[in-house]
This record gives sequence, structure tokens and C-alpha cells, in this order.
Amino acid sequence: SRGDFNAEFVFEEAEAAGEDAWTAALRQLRGKKAATTLDEKIEKVRQKRKLQEREAKQAKVKDEDAEAEDDQTKQECEDCSRDEDVESEYSLDDESIFTKADKVKVKEKKRSKKGEVVKRFFEDASQYDDNLSFQDMNLSRPLLKAITALGFKQPTPIQKACIPVGLLGKDICACAATGTGKTAAFILPVLERLIYKPRQAPITRVLVLVPTRELGIQVHSVTKQLAQFSSVTTCLAVGGLDVKTQEAALRSGPDILIATPGRLIDHLHNCPSFHLSSVEVLILDEADRMLDEYFEEQMKEIIRLCSHHRQTMLFSATMTEEVKDLASVSLKNPVRIFVNSNTDVAPFLRQEFIRIRPNREGDREAIVTALLTRTFQDHVMLFTQTKKQAHRMHILLGLMGLRVGELHGNLSQTQRLESLRRFKDEEIDILVATDVAARGLDIEGVKTVINFTMPNTIKHYVHRVGRTARAGRAGRSVSLVGEEERKMLKEIVKTAKTAVKARILPEPSSDLYCDVILKFREKIENLEKDIYAVLCLEREEREMQQSEAQINKAKKQLETGKKETGSESLERSWFQTREERKKEKMAKALQEFDLALRGKKKRKKFVQDTKNKAQMTPEERSQFEILKSQMYAERLAKRNRRAKRARALPEEEPAAAPAGPKKKKKVSVFDEELTNTSRKALKQYRAGPSFEDRKRLGIAQRRKGGNFKSKSR
Repeated sequence: SRGDFNAEFVFEEAEAAGEDAWTAALRQLRGKKAATTLDEKIEKVRQKRKLQEREAKQAKVKDEDAEAEDDQTKQECEDCSRDEDVESEYSLDDESIFTKADKVKVKEKKRSKKGEVVKRFFEDASQYDDNLSFQDMNLSRPLLKAITALGFKQPTPIQKACIPVGLLGKDICACAATGTGKTAAFILPVLERLIYKPRQAPITRVLVLVPTRELGIQVHSVTKQLAQFSSVTTCLAVGGLDVKTQEAALRSGPDILIATPGRLIDHLHNCPSFHLSSVEVLILDEADRMLDEYFEEQMKEIIRLCSHHRQTMLFSATMTEEVKDLASVSLKNPVRIFVNSNTDVAPFLRQEFIRIRPNREGDREAIVTALLTRTFQDHVMLFTQTKKQAHRMHILLGLMGLRVGELHGNLSQTQRLESLRRFKDEEIDILVATDVAARGLDIEGVKTVINFTMPNTIKHYVHRVGRTARAGRAGRSVSLVGEEERKMLKEIVKTAKTAVKARILPEPSSDLYCDVILKFREKIENLEKDIYAVLCLEREEREMQQSEAQINKAKKQLETGKKETGSESLERSWFQTREERKKEKMAKALQEFDLALRGKKKRKKFVQDTKNKAQMTPEERSQFEILKSQMYAERLAKRNRRAKRARALPEEEPAAAPAGPKKKKKVSVFDEELTNTSRKALKQYRAGPSFEDRKRLGIAQRRKGGNFKSKSR
């Protein structure tokens, strides 16, 4: 009857049907915000510092007229805008610091002597019809309608090359520069196949794997927009979002599943009704990342559980051509579509490099701060090597009055999505990030990418600078290069198709250098106390939250009467044990980094000393950023050079034991006496055989026809 139901009840999915994927993800995490944000803590410390400075000034002033004048300036400061506030932070003597520009000159390129020949095991289809349009691809009307609604006019080169081949059901290994529309290149042929051949039962037929959560949300958003006029259903399964909501969506059998490897394996082992045996198409976005050593064990497990009869498509801006990597995903007669080279950056990207002299490594923070305040003031992404450095730069730039956010693995999923949303909505001007934001993210309007240190490999560099100059727009990248990073710079210059610029800061002897870099460095040194104050506030809040969580847990246990041991049965299972996961994590290292094997002991001692120090100097912080990745690479190289143990027979995995009780293997008396080295057996052997042993031995000898001779001590 109607009285049994609430008339105002609305399904959550129906309510959220028209909202964006980013909004939907944030809605799931709405109640998980921290007590106070980092920006609030920074603002609190800034206001406290301003108040102290004001009080110090007032203490020096004795005359009443001076005091009245001070009050007037105080009122003016409260009403001033953000731009004036930033300028007051840099109360420098000379205005030429902000007006004089840096010198930029073209970096000369050396020609390579020999071309590299790569053996390939696939069919090459990199050539495509340049006049091909979306209408010529025989796509269905719902897809053409969605393409028009999204504002796509002409397909990009990668789309012209991949969509016809993907519609034929062939395996694809594709490479194109960042920001050229690779997502649509693999989603459109998949949607066309799903529309042409509707499903008979609710099963998952397409699996898209991505390396990061944010990229998964973005791919899911694009897929939903392209499928908006069809009946194709999609589902997102990435870490950080609600598990129960994802399980309910998976039970309904969506046509397309977009997932990260970790969360997918979690569902495969803990959601009984979900499996991958019906998957017809497997797509790896950022495939070179998915096939490297970090995802190796997880990818083995997923491919083992996937259907063997499937189409496989691999896409990346830095696609690997190693046969051993491609063979691991069981490609069948794959088609190679390389629209761009492995190391090609976006066509309209202007690459600039700033050389850091050996004795000026500690100036990196000052140089970056000068760039962000003098030259590149908005729509900037700043990449750092470590999460700790990213967090420090957020605090430092925030204390200087800039609008900053951060994005790295130490943040909760709510904080990560909130930072991205604020940067997209232009609520903040600078986003400080690690390599977690380097792949695939399409953030409209990014003008500049700054590298605090050079990344580990050229592939990482291509993906970092690929956050700007997307979809045919212009962009700029500025990278700080030290002496130990110059080899990578030479390779980048060698492979660049356009002129590479060298941004030259004034020489240390000139007045401008003293005015700019040294003044900024002095400013940073003065802010160290404030940075420490912000970190203390964060630590205090973290400790309070941990204490509250423990109290709430104890209250809940007292109310429900459940013991801690009862909750162990509810733990989610995983395909590896804790020990195996820890061992795998420790074993992974950066393989492709250029090994600098000289002075290993000195560097190891340096890293240990800096870790033990409470406060590091700017030089030590920058050195720590560079050396951390080198130490990993050296340990890995040492392990690889170590000779393997010689064995007569190859090691075999032990056979699985039967489910029943173990049967004890029968051991002869001779073997037992020979191998038993216990204290009791040794004492018995010295004392000689007992009467029972002599009697048993005599009977055995008579049966064999021998003579019994007793042994005396």
C-alpha cells in the first residue's frame, strides 16, 4: 500500500544523475573534513606575526602624533586588497626587483650520431587518413550527438589513427603527446561496440585501469559525458571513496568499470558476486606506469583473473616498446600506433631551464619564490620530489601571502579533491604537487609548470610538463637544473623539436642578484619560526584527533560489548600477506635513474645526518631531494650486480598440501639414529645400547643369518 512508503524518498543515484563526477566524489566524502585547514593555520600565524611586528613598532614610538599616525596605517592595512598585502610582504627597498625581467636565451642542440633501432613484434599503423572526420568513422547517432554536445569538431591525430583500428577489435599499443585526446580515442570505439551489441545480462564487459585516483575520476567523467545519450552504464572503483557504495554499483553489473589496481583487487577478493571472467576489453591508461615494477604484482593478479579472450588496448604519452613488458598483458598481434615519439612534449610548449651553480643549491626555494611573485603569479603547478618538500612550500608560500594548495599522497582523499577543485575554480593560484598529479590530469588553464628539482627520468619530465600546453594551447615549463641533473637536460635538449630556452638569473656579483635572490632568501630565513609554528599547530591537532578517535572507539566497545578480537573476522582479505607486501615495497626502487656511483659512503652519511637534524639548511634540503632517488637506484644496481647462487636443479614451488591431516613420513632406524643430534640421543650413544636395543638387534641379526656381537663401552 502507499502508506508503507515515504512519498519524499528519492534514490541517491537518481538525485545525483545530473552532477559532475568530481562533485559526486566530493559528496561521498563531505563529512570527512579536518577540524581546521592548513590555510587557516597559516593565516592565524601570519596575523599573530603582524600583530607582534605592529606592537614592536608601537613600543619604539613615543610621541602622540606618531602613535596616531600608526593607528591610521593600521586601519589602512586592514582595508587593503590582496595585491597590496603581497607587496607588503616583500617590503624591498628597490622596485626594480619586480620590474626587471630575467634574460632568456636559446639553448643549442647537439645532433645525435646514430639512430636507435628497436626490434618490434607488432604491426605498425601509425599512418592515418588526415581528412577523416567523426562522421566518416561510422559512429552511432548517440555518440555523434555526445561529441557535438562536448564541442569536439575535428578528431585529433591519435583519434583518427586509433578509433578505426579499435572498432575492428584489434589489440592496440598507442603513444601520443600529452593533451591530445587519448581518453576519447579508446572510449569511443568501446562505446560503439557496446551500443552495437547490447548485453543480454548485467555483466561488466569493459575494464579501464588507471594509476591514480584523480585520473580515474577524470576518465569516469569523460566516459559518462560521451555515453550520456546511450543506455551504457559506468562505474568508478578507486581508493579513498566509499567501499559499500562501490560494491552496490558492482553488483548491478555496469558495462564499463574504471578502477585503480588496488581497489579492484580488494573488490575481487571481498565482493563474492563480482568477477572479471566476462571482460571483453581491457584498457590500460598510462600503460607504461601500469606495467612498471610498482604495479607488477597487482597487474599479474588482475590479468590472471581476466578473461583470456579479450581485446587489450594500451595508451600513454611515454609508451614502452619493451617486448617483455608488452608480453606480460598477453597482446595478440598488436597494432603499433605511435603518433608521437616516447619523449615528445606538447607541440606548443615553451621549455625553459634555470641553471643552479654548485655553490648555490640552497637558493632553490628563493628562486622559486622569486619566480612565483615576479613573473608567474597565477595558474601555476609547482612539482617537488618529496611530499615533505611540497608541504613546506605550501606553508612558505602561504606565509608570503600567496594563494596556494597542495596535492600529494599524505593528504586524505577529501583534501586531494578539494585542492583540485579550488585550483580548477581559480580559488588558488598555485598548486604544489608531487608526481601523483603528473599523469593524465586535464586541468584547464594551467599556464606554467615549475620543477623544483628535475624528476627521476625523462618520462616523468614529459608527464609533468604535459599538465600545460594541452589541446593545442600554449604553455610554459621552467625547470631548475643543478650540476648533478645536467645529463638529463642534455637528453631533453637533444630530443626537443622546438628551441629550448635558458632563463638566466643575474650573476651573484651584480646588484640585482643581491636585491632579488638574497633578499628572498633572507625573507625565507626570517619566516622559519612561523613555519615551525604552523607545523606545531598541525601536530597538536593531529594528536587531539587521534585521542578523540581512541576515546570514541573505547566508548563504542563499551556500548556494544564487543571485544577487539571479534573485529578481526571482519577484516578485508588481500592476495598478499602483510609480510609479502612489506617485502615488495622495500624491494622496489627507481631503475631508470642515471646512476652516480661515486662517493656513495659520503652521500649515505649526509642523508643520515640530515635526517637526524631538527632543522635543515636550504642547501641540505635541496641536496636531500636529489640524493634520495639516487640512493634507491644505487641499492637496486648493487642487488642486480650480485651473482646468483649456483644450483644443480631449478627451484620448484612446493606442491599444495592436501586438505586432510598430514601423514608422518616413515623414517628408518638407521636414518633416525644418524640424524638425531639431540642431547638425549648423544648421551644414550655414549652410554652404549640398552638391553632392549641389544635384544632387538640380536633378533634382526639372527633373521639375516648373521652373528650378534654385543658392543661394550
